[in-house]
Amino acid sequence: MTSASEQALQGLRDPKSMQWYAIPLLSIVFYAYAREIGEARRSRDWSAIHAGLTLFGMDFVNETINGWILNLSHRSALWTAPGPTALRVFVGWNLEIVFMFALSGLIFFRTLSPTPSRILGLPDRWFWAIAYSAFCVMVEWWLNLGGLLVWEYSWWNRSALGVVPIFLFGYFTFYVATILVLGMKSTRHRAIAIASIYGLAILGNAIGLGALGFRY
Repeated sequence: MTSASEQALQGLRDPKSMQWYAIPLLSIVFYAYAREIGEARRSRDWSAIHAGLTLFGMDFVNETINGWILNLSHRSALWTAPGPTALRVFVGWNLEIVFMFALSGLIFFRTLSPTPSRILGLPDRWFWAIAYSAFCVMVEWWLNLGGLLVWEYSWWNRSALGVVPIFLFGYFTFYVATILVLGMKSTRHRAIAIASIYGLAILGNAIGLGALGFRY
C-alpha cells in the first residue's frame, strides 16, 4: 500500500482523535435540517430534505466503493485523506467531509428557482449541477495541492483528463441522482429511491467491513 494509505488507516474511527470544533459543525448541520423540517411541516413539501438525504447517500455509496478499491487493489483508494481530522470515518472520508456533504444537498436545492427556469440555455437544476460539480473539483484540486487529499492514479489527478472522472463520478452523479429524486412526484417513490441508495451503501459495508474483513 502507498504511504498515504497506510497513514489513513492509522487511527481509523478512533474517538481519541475527536476535536471540539466538531461540535459547532454538527450544530450547524442540525440547525440547517431543523429549519428545513420546520419549513416542510408548514408547506408540506419535503423536497429540501429529500435533496439533502439523496446527495449525502450518494457520497456514502461513493466512499464505500472507494474503500473497496483500496482493498481490491492492495495499493490505494481513488482518493485518500490521511491528514489531521476530528475523525477519519473511512480512508477518504473524514468528519469534515461528512458535514460538508450533509449540507450540500440542501444548498443545491435552495439554489434552484422555485419555478422552472433556464440559465445559459440549460434548465437551472442542470446548470447548477454542473456548476457545483466544477466548483467542488476546483476545491479538491487545491486540497490535493496542499497534501490533504491524495490522488494516486494517473487517470484520477490534476491533469486535464484526470479531472474528468473526478467531475463525473466524484460529484456530478450525486447531483444527477438528486435531480432524478426531485423529479419524482410521489413521496413513496422518493422514499424508495433514497432507501435504495442507503441500502446499497450499508450492504457494501456489511460485506466489505463485516464478511470480508476489509479495512477502509
